[in-house]
Amino acid sequence: MTEIPESYDPEASEANWRERWAESDRYAYEDTDAPDYVIDTPPPYPTGDFHIGSALGWTYMDFAARYRRLRGEDVLFPQGWDCHGLPTEVKVEEEHGIHRTDVPREQFREWCVEHTEAQIESMKETMGRLGLSQDWSHEFRTMDPAYWAKTQRSFVEMSDDEYVYRDEHPVNWCPRCETAIADAEVENVDRSGVLYTLAFAGADERTNGGAHDRDAGANASNDGIEIATTRPELLAACVGIAVSPDDERYAGRVGERFEVPVFGQAVELFADEAVDSEFGTGAVMVCTFGDKQDAAWWTEYDLDLRQAVAEDGRLTELAGEFAGLEIADAKEEIATALQKSGDLVGEEPIEQSVGACWRCDTPIEILSKEQWFVRVDRDEILDTAREVEWIPAHTYQRLEEWTEGMEWDWVISRQRVFATPIPAWSCADCGHWHVADAAELPVDPTEDAPGIEACPDCEASEWVGETDVMDTWMDSSISPLHVSGWPDADFEPVTLRPQGHDIIRTWAFYTLLRTAALEGEKPWEQALIHGMVFGADGNKMSKSRDNFVRPEEVIEEHSADAFRQAIALGGQPGSDIQFQPKEVTSASRFLTKCWNVTRFAAGHLDGASDAGDAATGGVATGAEPTYHDADRWILSRCSRVAEAVAADMDAYRFDSALRRVREFVWEELADDYVELVKGRLYEGSPAERAAARRTLSTTLSASLRMLAPFAPFFAEEAYHHLPNTVGSVHAADWPELEPDDDGAARRGALIADVASTIRAWKSDEGVALNAELNRVAVYLDGDDGTAIGATNGGRADTEGADADRVELDTSDLAATVNAPVGIERGEPEVERVPVGVDPDHSVIGPEFRDRAGEVIGALEAAPPEEIARRKREAGEIELDTGGETVVLDGDAVGIETEQRAAGEEVVVLDAAGATVLVYP
Repeated sequence: MTEIPESYDPEASEANWRERWAESDRYAYEDTDAPDYVIDTPPPYPTGDFHIGSALGWTYMDFAARYRRLRGEDVLFPQGWDCHGLPTEVKVEEEHGIHRTDVPREQFREWCVEHTEAQIESMKETMGRLGLSQDWSHEFRTMDPAYWAKTQRSFVEMSDDEYVYRDEHPVNWCPRCETAIADAEVENVDRSGVLYTLAFAGADERTNGGAHDRDAGANASNDGIEIATTRPELLAACVGIAVSPDDERYAGRVGERFEVPVFGQAVELFADEAVDSEFGTGAVMVCTFGDKQDAAWWTEYDLDLRQAVAEDGRLTELAGEFAGLEIADAKEEIATALQKSGDLVGEEPIEQSVGACWRCDTPIEILSKEQWFVRVDRDEILDTAREVEWIPAHTYQRLEEWTEGMEWDWVISRQRVFATPIPAWSCADCGHWHVADAAELPVDPTEDAPGIEACPDCEASEWVGETDVMDTWMDSSISPLHVSGWPDADFEPVTLRPQGHDIIRTWAFYTLLRTAALEGEKPWEQALIHGMVFGADGNKMSKSRDNFVRPEEVIEEHSADAFRQAIALGGQPGSDIQFQPKEVTSASRFLTKCWNVTRFAAGHLDGASDAGDAATGGVATGAEPTYHDADRWILSRCSRVAEAVAADMDAYRFDSALRRVREFVWEELADDYVELVKGRLYEGSPAERAAARRTLSTTLSASLRMLAPFAPFFAEEAYHHLPNTVGSVHAADWPELEPDDDGAARRGALIADVASTIRAWKSDEGVALNAELNRVAVYLDGDDGTAIGATNGGRADTEGADADRVELDTSDLAATVNAPVGIERGEPEVERVPVGVDPDHSVIGPEFRDRAGEVIGALEAAPPEEIARRKREAGEIELDTGGETVVLDGDAVGIETEQRAAGEEVVVLDAAGATVLVYP
């Protein structure tokens, strides 16, 4: 008999298997003739904290990877790290007490690498504890020069194809980070502000039709105008005033010029449909640049460029006496100056949405800067995106809406240090830019010379290396290319891109853009989109709400497998999920139940028995099994469950798949089948025991394999304890059982349901489950072809007078309920018979007072059926109490009844497909 611990110890088991898997190549990709299943794994930013949102995404990936291995596919589940970025630079500056410019670039980069490696190790520890099955031989880090080479090559190729270019253009600028950022890195934040109404005096000079008429000699002063703004600090950058062409307040005034208060420059009024006449005074100042609309007007109307904000967020010399002030201080001081000059007409509070840097929440500025850009071809991106299967389908709309709303090309240069260098040099004499050839890569232009001597424009030989680096999305957006072996191997779309819906506009968008530009291909066959994790209170997780959960805490208290199940059951892809602690507790209980079944089975499936190979359910030695209907039923159910679970897994409905597995194991295998076959396993004939053992081995092994993607540690431990198993459950095959005929399955289901119904009745009545009953009669509902009659085991001989009938095998049922079981024809004749009375003392007492005892005595002495008849027919009851007749209201007496069949007391129970009579 196989030795198996009495209880499952998740802490010991998970530590053991974690170590054993790490020492093996269990999850290494092997290129066989099987189909490839390649996951474009998100390279996370190495913060050191593998939080619960990360755990959601990676467990989803792991569910898919483990399932596909069971289906025999060649799974490549790599792990990357998106190493570069500002947060690391800031952290290193804090740790070393320096600014990045205080030390050589290479020294600063080395510190960033050391910090990143430590963060990666911390996250890998949590990944291991979660039981994730990445192929660590395919680990990649975007900070490694080998990956640099690929990112730089993509830059070079896109430059050759005119996707990448350098130009001066308004860009989003973060004053805190002192770098350009892309549109996707701008988050809108709500805040309270002030709406200022300012007076602009009319200027002497007028124009005709919007063009300055300096030769007309017109010098009459025009009336002033009031404008509304939330940014008086940008007055020095004001280059125009805009109104709606439909605003009658400004009819005939287009072309007039006005003087900007405090700063004095003259600006012209123009009309444009984009102005909201309902906002403020209906007249807005145009600054270079207050927002994207200002940038659009600047281009369309050929306005002046006045840059009043510097890269560090302070006002430039253009602001005169206010130069050097930070934005907040400048706003306050300029508002005070406006008040003193009499140009501040009014102030009122306003709620506004402001674009801010997603890294530090600092409100962005728009500056005109010379930068590197990637051309955004919206049609090409959307055409490519439509070739991808989005799961769920509606998540494609988010990508489409973002793409169609793109107004600017993607600015990819960053004024930082820790990132992939832009492989370019400029000519010191004429400014010509030379982009590296592919053969030169990887290269750091701040240290390496270009592979060209003379400038092709001016023939000078002095070159200046580009100090700007690339946006980190330039690294991660080639992840499918890298995973597939590009550029050494021909690119084919990988199978799966799993990611959160919050980075559709970044990672998904940029990857689609890049693979379309570089290879003219979609990056992946499928995009699996998941949501965010919310706390049990339904709110976004945060420490301040006290609803924040760390995966490590759940693992320590319960287990990784319990945590993984809770994540799976939290919801479906595409939706935010709610993390419910009760699901973790339920998962722990389920594993205990499953362990008990495994322990029971192992006690009957020793290696010398005829239980066979648990991985296939095959019989090895011993008696030829004689199957009962219960066996055929559970095998049929197991087959159908395996098919349904596979369909769910193919559709990435992990919640539904796990729910099916748990319901099957808990309700049908453990509660029904195991209880039905205990009698056979202990006292059956060799052939009967062989059938039960083989069936139990087959179904339990199949259950563990279906459970393995969700509870990998438990499944491995339990599978390891089953006799006749070889190797890992994660290297086994997905269950494929041949279902028995539908008739046998229906008969087995009926037996299981009747047994369950009787056991539930015993439990409700406080009767021991093994208590003996007098007998049980089962009346089948209708004529559905289900068996009529009973046998003592196996399938009855149907030849003879009733050869068209298939008998119902009741031996397992009889053993389970501890009673003889008979199958009856027709409808049961059951009547409810009065057996006693229940006087209402609260009515009889006050009415009859000192005679109440006599009345109740007469009631109890009378035949119950007679009392019931009088109450039913007359609504009142006459009684003889010592020669005197009294009359009771029928409502004052309750009638106690019991059910009887042919004069015997019975309990009538309803089962699916049958009425059950229990004779206690």
